[in-house]
Amino acid sequence: MSLQASTHAQETTFHRNGPDDYREGVHAFTNATIYKNYNTKVEHATLLIKDGKVVDAGANVTIPKGAIVHDLKGKFIYPSFIDIYSSYGLPEVKKQGGNGGPQMETNVKGAYGWNQALHPDYSAIKNFIADDKKADDWRKAGFGTVLTHMKDGIARGTGAVVTLANDKENNLVVKADASAHYSFSKGTSTQDYPESLMGVIALLRQTYYDAEWYKNLKDKKEYNLSLEAWNNTQSLPQIFDAVHDWQCILRADKIAKEFGVQYIIKSDGKEYQRVDEIKNTKARLITSLNFPKAYDVEDPYKALWVSLEEMKNWELAPTNPAALTKAGIEFSLTPSDLEKKEDFLPNLRKAVKYGLDSATALKSITYNPALFLKVEDKVGSLEAGKLANFIITSKSLFDDKCEVNENWIQGKRYEIKAFEPKDIRGTYKLDLSNNLSYTLKVAGDVAAPKGSIVISDSSKPEAKLTYKGSDITISFNPEKKKELNKIFLTGIIDFDAKTWQGKGQLAAGDWITWTATQTKGPDADTTKPKKDSTTVDLTKLSKVVYPFSGYGNETIPSPENVLIKNGTVWTNEAEGNLNNTDVIIRNGKISAVGKGLSCAECKTIDATGKYVTSGIIDEHSHIAIGFGVNEGSEASSAEVRIGDVVNALDIDIYRQLSGGVTASQLLHGSANPIGGQSGLVKLRWGFAPEKMKIEGADGFIKFALGENVKQSNWGDRSVVRYPQTRMGVEQTYYNYFTKAREYGKALSSKTTPRKDLELDALLEILKGKRFITCHSYVQSEINMLMHVSDTFGFKINTFTHILEGYKVADKMKAHGIYASTFADWWAYKYEVIDAIPYNAAILTKVGVITAVNSDDAEMGRRLNQEAAKTIKYGGLSEVEAWKLCTLNPARMLHLDGHMGSIKTGKDADVVVWSDNPLSVYARVEQTFVDGIRFYDSQLDAQKRDDIRKERARLVQKMLDDKTAGAATQAPAPKGKNDIRIGDEN
Repeated sequence: MSLQASTHAQETTFHRNGPDDYREGVHAFTNATIYKNYNTKVEHATLLIKDGKVVDAGANVTIPKGAIVHDLKGKFIYPSFIDIYSSYGLPEVKKQGGNGGPQMETNVKGAYGWNQALHPDYSAIKNFIADDKKADDWRKAGFGTVLTHMKDGIARGTGAVVTLANDKENNLVVKADASAHYSFSKGTSTQDYPESLMGVIALLRQTYYDAEWYKNLKDKKEYNLSLEAWNNTQSLPQIFDAVHDWQCILRADKIAKEFGVQYIIKSDGKEYQRVDEIKNTKARLITSLNFPKAYDVEDPYKALWVSLEEMKNWELAPTNPAALTKAGIEFSLTPSDLEKKEDFLPNLRKAVKYGLDSATALKSITYNPALFLKVEDKVGSLEAGKLANFIITSKSLFDDKCEVNENWIQGKRYEIKAFEPKDIRGTYKLDLSNNLSYTLKVAGDVAAPKGSIVISDSSKPEAKLTYKGSDITISFNPEKKKELNKIFLTGIIDFDAKTWQGKGQLAAGDWITWTATQTKGPDADTTKPKKDSTTVDLTKLSKVVYPFSGYGNETIPSPENVLIKNGTVWTNEAEGNLNNTDVIIRNGKISAVGKGLSCAECKTIDATGKYVTSGIIDEHSHIAIGFGVNEGSEASSAEVRIGDVVNALDIDIYRQLSGGVTASQLLHGSANPIGGQSGLVKLRWGFAPEKMKIEGADGFIKFALGENVKQSNWGDRSVVRYPQTRMGVEQTYYNYFTKAREYGKALSSKTTPRKDLELDALLEILKGKRFITCHSYVQSEINMLMHVSDTFGFKINTFTHILEGYKVADKMKAHGIYASTFADWWAYKYEVIDAIPYNAAILTKVGVITAVNSDDAEMGRRLNQEAAKTIKYGGLSEVEAWKLCTLNPARMLHLDGHMGSIKTGKDADVVVWSDNPLSVYARVEQTFVDGIRFYDSQLDAQKRDDIRKERARLVQKMLDDKTAGAATQAPAPKGKNDIRIGDEN
């Protein structure tokens, strides 16, 4: 190979002030250990680069004449790392100014879409300005390339792949439009909608439909830059920020599957907690190495602020990359969540100690990010033709003592830390030309060697050494008694021959020549080796449990075959309450009810003196809902779905199982006249959110009347959103149902209207396919909504709360409407002034099917006692009272064919009580859902003891870490709305 004049420097549109530089920058890096890619290692190899690109890498590379040769004996070369989750070079995202009140519409000017949180038109490359100071932080951590995008909004536009070289932006672009970005965060948008996670999901879903409709629309009356950009970027890699928890990975994937997309998902580093479900998404991940610091738990009271989940995550977070690898999940690691990028390599090495193999670690920061973004032909390895982006390190990358010496980006050198000098330690024969000879001994650290002249065992005067590169100076005084007898030498080192030579001057001023020849290498290191810290004993770490809390289980629970013997069975059927009766649970169903039953394969529970009932069903619950119960930013949010945000980690699931609850309707709040769609779930503790949903259940939706929806108590700021009066609430219903009826007509015609998720839900109501549960208090409004339903020909399923139900019980019965009420709530706001504790009993006696509900996480644990109050207030029988929290809510939710009573063939949702369930002394001993024992009072006691021991172990481990000098974080008290699980203290 020969070097010829290059014309590349002329191939630019930019003018240059001064002579052009035609040098090609040919460099040969020899004698190094080179990782051409994550799984190809070549010893004693050469890397040849030219004009910013790799020419060759291997053991037999021909070095052309004129190349600059860098001898890297003992050094390592790796491809520079790639971070695909950055905002490098983009303007800082700042909160947009709002007007201090509700903002119903976008304040973005121009022909854009309707929602301010959608920015699919944003282009990172059009806003990119290189910042060498910030780039230097990445370079020091080993990075040479980043994907940059705007981290703001739900749709964030396109990202660009750029290098971290110090050059004109034009020369840094690897791929201009490399990716399209999305998230579950509305970011800096000041527009009210959406204000909940379910609203974000609904907006994403509607935008996918709108974009498809817009693309196929021939006669466009509306030009929409946002939808144009959305459609134009769908062919790019789609990256979704889903960092709330692992459930958000599943939520993002559900959207992706609905619209035929495969997201690359940015996660939070806790995927190890649910790796199997994440594997099933087939998504590639961008995951964090932001391992939490130990908590400062010296104060035992403040230590109580730290949940067991947080403690366990501190210990197990470093295992996350290894867990992903074991599951076969492809991922790219990012420093994006780290406070300091300098922590990236130490944390990467920590992940290796916790089980991640080094090849996969290297793959996750080189090849994978390049592959994900389809730029593997340009970066990510050191094959010919790719950018000359590589780092030179002092040792193997995963050695704790490894230092990044240089980072070369596009063939340009960036010094990170000077190379450690070569080892000159050993014993030398020092000969001077005046026939004097000495023994010179060089010892100490490689970087700071110390010399001495060995006269005798007791006389070893110091020889001061100073050297840089191959230049060295020596000064010593062989006779301490003669201060003016100092000898000064200077020369050069021949490292290969292990000889030094040069000239010097004696104390008298005479010049001499000298040589030093190594006769013995450095002394063996006699210091006691440190304890090997290359790996961690993973068997001593916390176990992953499902869900990840103190009350989780090491395996997902499964159905049991159970024989419950000799209990008092409250059937809720025609047989009534049966004494000394057996129940057999088999394959998740109630297979037999009777006396003297036997079952060879069943576990037996002796229920003598105990009570056996069907599980309690809470018709009105707000537990297990993630990131917002209300989407109250508009008068109607019929498009949002509680089912999209079921939070399987909520500790209230377990607590309510301890109160005998087995199923719940998770309702949207009462912030607007038309709320969101319900989620009907069974309390399957430890199951993933989708597995909690009741299969085949009818669709329900929340409506609301009264003070909440007209914003009576929301403050002076809330005077913008319609409606503001009870009259306006009525008009809202007429308006939306009229729109839905017209929408239905359009769907039936030959034309294809724009798919409207909000109107789809309302049309389902008109067609009898979705059923209303309406928050209600005041008689006049209850009558109003019944009149609206008569006008449009739909049926109201349930009035919930219905505290003035006793006033309209006859009308409700005539309309076939159910009532779900509180047992004895009143006086908490003005519109409940006429509430009475006899309401449930009066409704029941009139013939309205009635239930008691919780509307409160704590009350949900004792709905049996709420039902019992109707015996005192109204004189209901035990059977009637018990149905208020079991069979009657099952009927309201159209689930009575599967649950609500003890009957052969129904779901085995069964509770064993210590006493009469309507007694304040009754405690739940076991709760089965679909034949799975999700709560057991004896196991609960054991779990409490296990929690105490595990907390004590982890507290001590954190204290040990602090004593050893590890950084810590201060515990913080939890807010009342903190959704994190745990709270076992």
